[in-house]
Amino acid sequence: MSGSYDAEISRQNPGCILFLLDQSGSMNDSFAGDRATRKANAAADAINKLLMTLVLRCTQNIGEGPRNYFDVGVIGYGSRSGAGPCFGESLQGRTLVSIAELADSQLRVEDRRRKVSDGAGGLVDTVVKFPVWFDPVAENGTPMLEAMQLACRTLQPWVAEHKKSYPPIVINITDGEPNADPTGEAKALTGLKTDDGSVLLYNLHLSSPSLSPIFYPSSSAGLPDNFAKMLFEMSSVFPPQIRQELELDGHPVDAVARGFVLNADAVALIQFLDIGTRILRGSAEDR
Repeated sequence: MSGSYDAEISRQNPGCILFLLDQSGSMNDSFAGDRATRKANAAADAINKLLMTLVLRCTQNIGEGPRNYFDVGVIGYGSRSGAGPCFGESLQGRTLVSIAELADSQLRVEDRRRKVSDGAGGLVDTVVKFPVWFDPVAENGTPMLEAMQLACRTLQPWVAEHKKSYPPIVINITDGEPNADPTGEAKALTGLKTDDGSVLLYNLHLSSPSLSPIFYPSSSAGLPDNFAKMLFEMSSVFPPQIRQELELDGHPVDAVARGFVLNADAVALIQFLDIGTRILRGSAEDR
């Protein structure tokens, strides 16, 4: 891969994270071994939680509000309206928004129950506030090609205006084969670049059957079918900094490992989002 991928994130040179989210009917299915959790709900919750985390990490002074270290967006594909932005309310129709705009424009804030340590080796229930920017959808087919096209149209002007920035990260979350081959559109997307490197495209496949997951492969040789091989070929090689982070987490990978996970469950979904955006999140904390 070409590029240094070491640009610092600042308000002058913000980062960009764009999610592509499968909203096809099969996202109504549950994860393997977890009949209580729909894939659509788990994916929406994971992205909403990450957006909340980014807002908090960009907020260094509560009175000031979040600083604009990032532009973020969520493109859904598979709903009755095809491929399009997921945000509602005042952000409706917007594919990319600043962190400050995002912080002021939730659909709602829910009370969510979760278990936390009681300090004595046990767990207690507590209520936390959970901002929601978009709701889960699971309706029609899988127009991934159209989502890649929209992502490319969205990021073309962004990279032109932010040549000194860390290149955008695009995370595609899907659970099934697309209606048409999106390989060409994915190649056009990763052909976009800033001075720091090309757009990074990571792909996560969500599983319903109980199948062994495959994490960050460096070759398509062991993949089970053409769909998995297609997602692998579309995925970007991890930059050196991400490989270092993976090794620190106990996941050593080689120099050509790609941002691709096959047959992920709900836990792997959250871990993948964390790893995929960790460099951007860490860069902004002290600026």
